[in-house]
Amino acid sequence: MSVVPKVWKRLMITFLAMFLAFGAYNVVAFLVMIVCLFLFEVTNAPYLTLIILPVAYFLGLVYMSIVWHLATVVSVLEEACGFKAMTKTSALIKGKMWIAVIVFLKLILSFVVVLILFEKLVVSGNSFGALERVAFGVICLLLLLKLFLFQLVIQTVIYFVCKSYHHENIDKSALSDHLEVYLGDYVPLKSKDVQLEQYEV
Repeated sequence: MSVVPKVWKRLMITFLAMFLAFGAYNVVAFLVMIVCLFLFEVTNAPYLTLIILPVAYFLGLVYMSIVWHLATVVSVLEEACGFKAMTKTSALIKGKMWIAVIVFLKLILSFVVVLILFEKLVVSGNSFGALERVAFGVICLLLLLKLFLFQLVIQTVIYFVCKSYHHENIDKSALSDHLEVYLGDYVPLKSKDVQLEQYEV
């Protein structure tokens, strides 16, 4: 827990930067949609605004969400925060974008399944008694908690996979010094032992 006071400011700056980025993205997307509606209403080509723009918006939203999740890891494990962490993340996920997208979409799908279960079994589960609904609510809460923790671990793993893909040095002793974690009887390894650049991940 000693690392929390050290990183919470960087995390808050990164969250604020992502909040501003998502806000700007939504405003620009809304303005583009309005302009396209007026332009293509004259030429009778509404398929652009009804199909292509929502798909492009969704892809941009997925990309920004991946950057946001990995930027939080960068903010904790490196000195970067805010827009600098987002820029670092954008550079890191190049080459491993499809892996990040697939993992992110699977996690979102898992969250949606748990929320649908909660809706069906707890909120509108009229065929169940109060005790069963409370039990299902606790089970859904535990599933969500497990998913959140799993998501944090997966984000960190993707961060290290991306660093390895770009042949960046992963030095455990420097990382522990950065986080000020007690190493115990840890013997620092040489950087050639810690790097994963010789292996294809």
